Amino acid sequence: MSESSDTGPTDGKRRPSPRRGLKARRRNPVRTGAITVVVALLAVLGAFQIDDVMLLAGGSGYSAQLRDAAGLTPGTEVRVAGVKVGKITAVELAGLGTATPHVRVDFRVDADVELGEDTSATVRLKTLLGQRFLAIEPAGDGELEDATIPLKRTATPLDVVDAVNGLAQTVDDIDTEQLAQAMTILTETFANAGDDVGETLDGLAAVSETIASRDEELGQLLESAKTVTDVLAERDEDFQQLVTDGNLLLEEVENRKDAIHELLVSTISLSEELQGLVADQKDRLAPALQQLSDVVTLLQENQDNLEATLTNMGPFIKAFSNVLGNGRWFDSYIDGLLQPYQVEVG
Repeated sequence: MSESSDTGPTDGKRRPSPRRGLKARRRNPVRTGAITVVVALLAVLGAFQIDDVMLLAGGSGYSAQLRDAAGLTPGTEVRVAGVKVGKITAVELAGLGTATPHVRVDFRVDADVELGEDTSATVRLKTLLGQRFLAIEPAGDGELEDATIPLKRTATPLDVVDAVNGLAQTVDDIDTEQLAQAMTILTETFANAGDDVGETLDGLAAVSETIASRDEELGQLLESAKTVTDVLAERDEDFQQLVTDGNLLLEEVENRKDAIHELLVSTISLSEELQGLVADQKDRLAPALQQLSDVVTLLQENQDNLEATLTNMGPFIKAFSNVLGNGRWFDSYIDGLLQPYQVEVG
């Protein structure tokens, strides 16, 4: 009869040892670390771009035809009734070689915003320093044809900086001396054409001469205006931060409105209580204040006597302090209290 063995399985199958299984489950630390770093970078990037990701995931794409770019760039805000609803994704030329060349602005808006068939778009100023946004005005029923706002329903604002710079360049290019000479010759030519024409031309000649005499001043004025616009453009971020800080201050005041109101109400209540207290204690306070006034008057009348008393008490206080200067004992000399002791010699 054979004995059964306890060292292995009896089903005839070979099983892997525990040590070999542990070795098979061991992971590569380099690969695990690389995967962790990539996942962390993707998470951080997604956190910074969460608005764009949400917009691209659930928004709708549209286009607008503008006469010029008007300072719009990808990333510029798109607003409806002053509320940000999306961003511009692309700005590019379109319609080249046709009768209506224009700028095509592609943008995306939230899925909740519906643009009707008569929707219009306007480029508006966001700040006084030139920042802009695309304002959408939904109108009409149905859907926007071809998801595009046509050129006839778009508008762009006048660029004041470009206008001032262009005016300065135009004035610099004008030969004021030749202009004044031309006006003078024109006046002489039409001198015999009639009084009205002559006076008109004389006035024009005077105007041209005045402009010619003020040529340097006008040039300096326009150059200074150009310098101011350049400085404002360079300080755009600073002014924007100033406006942002002002908005934060106003928001904080708005948040503290209830507390400030409660403080003012409490102050008014306290003043009313103090007025009532004074009115109730008027009969008691009046005699007390009168007696206090009498005491002060008496002290003022005896001011010289009080000063003399304090002056005379000085030596006494000094002598008394010397008597008690031995701690628990005192040392003093009393003259004439006892008779002198006499010794008889026999």
